[in-house]
Amino acid sequence: MASRRLGVGMAPERPSPADLLAQRPDWETYFMDMARLASRRSSCHRRAVGAVIVKDKRLLTTGYNGNPPDFEHCATMGCIREMLNVPSGAHHELCTGLHAEQNAIIQAATTGVAIAGATLYTTTFPCVTCAKMIMAARISEVVYDEGYPDELGRFMLARSSIHVRKFGEPIPEPLEKTTTRELVGVIAQMASVPNPRR
Repeated sequence: MASRRLGVGMAPERPSPADLLAQRPDWETYFMDMARLASRRSSCHRRAVGAVIVKDKRLLTTGYNGNPPDFEHCATMGCIREMLNVPSGAHHELCTGLHAEQNAIIQAATTGVAIAGATLYTTTFPCVTCAKMIMAARISEVVYDEGYPDELGRFMLARSSIHVRKFGEPIPEPLEKTTTRELVGVIAQMASVPNPRR
């Protein structure tokens, strides 16, 4: 579009319809942007994660990580994981919060929205608990933006029929199907939970 100097009383030039169309995000970017927006609602100060569940180019549910409804936020009561020095990706049971993927699936259950066969867009690769819920909910595809250090989550998804893709990649990621014995070796090397009573 040619630019021209605006004189007094002249209106700025409007973009052409073709220019406006060219600026529209594709569907994948549109839905990942929604997941990123949902992550801004997170009440977790360690990692803000957002997720959306989509089917037939329609947004079904959203979720972000944080404590359950009507439960105090970690920002005011303190973070159990930080107090215990629990590393990211380990011991998810030592957290009062729910993950974004869990909240998106729970929202579908509480509102009666069918999500079988849907795609889940998430800003972070699912942990093992989320992977199991995604599998049980019959979600058919996961598109993630950032990695997450949870080998058991990768192990579960690699053995499922779910297509897993990194955002921006057109084909499913070939998740390595490690053996159970190899996985046990990886888990054995993970940091154990510190005992605060010592």
